[in-house]
Amino acid sequence: MGKILWLASYPKSGNTWLRAFIHNLMRNPATPVDINDMNTLTTGDSLVQWYHHLDPRPPLAWSREDVAKMRRGAQLAMVASKPETVIVKTHNALLSPHGLPIIQMDLTAGAIYVVRNPLDLVISMADHYGVDIDKAIEVLNDPNNGGLADGNIVFEIHSSWSAHVKSWTQKPHPGLLVVRYEDMLAKPLHTFGGITRFMGLKTPRERLERAIELSSFKNLRQQEEAKGFREKSERGSKFFRVGQAGQWRKVLTPAQIDRLVENHREQMQRFGYLPDQTTG
Repeated sequence: MGKILWLASYPKSGNTWLRAFIHNLMRNPATPVDINDMNTLTTGDSLVQWYHHLDPRPPLAWSREDVAKMRRGAQLAMVASKPETVIVKTHNALLSPHGLPIIQMDLTAGAIYVVRNPLDLVISMADHYGVDIDKAIEVLNDPNNGGLADGNIVFEIHSSWSAHVKSWTQKPHPGLLVVRYEDMLAKPLHTFGGITRFMGLKTPRERLERAIELSSFKNLRQQEEAKGFREKSERGSKFFRVGQAGQWRKVLTPAQIDRLVENHREQMQRFGYLPDQTTG
């Protein structure tokens, strides 16, 4: 029995892109892996299927505390589902609601955490949830923010953007790789190459480059346009929307920028996201 490799991020930070890359890398297909078939190699920690055996009631009857108490059993089920490492997506913060840890460290092999500039993230979030940018800023600033249960997924604990980022990245660890969304865009060979090495994979450069291309934003968006994407919010226009960095400069007002910086300055400073910072 293996353990869990977490693919962690705040929502709309590049987790699905990372999953697509891993699928295309490990399967090495001739054409891009179907974006609606990504749960065959990776899974999600909030999928109801991992909790059903722990409580026979309808999932919408489960309270937040019920879910907190079931998370260990759910993660034990994930680990038991494969003889080797199981790759699991999570948008949960690394917190312990109701005194119970969301992430079970003794079942964890490691984690890849994707961080994205909140100035861009908030634009994607507004479109995804069908709200205006001011409302999306409130969500990113809300320490009680979380994903609602809908019968297919259980409650998630996101907290604010800063709290989420800090919870996962404040303690450097050999089992933790932190990557910036912006580096996935600007330095794909270096960044995705680092991901493969972290996963213990010795990938020939040609195969790495092919996986990067097959999981490119262009290919992901073409797939969504052709056949839809089951993970798209019903309120959003499209899941794979722009896939760029720096769009905030043309979209956000000075007041909106100030609100985000005021609430998230410390973590934005750490990752080179303050408007007056320059990054390599």
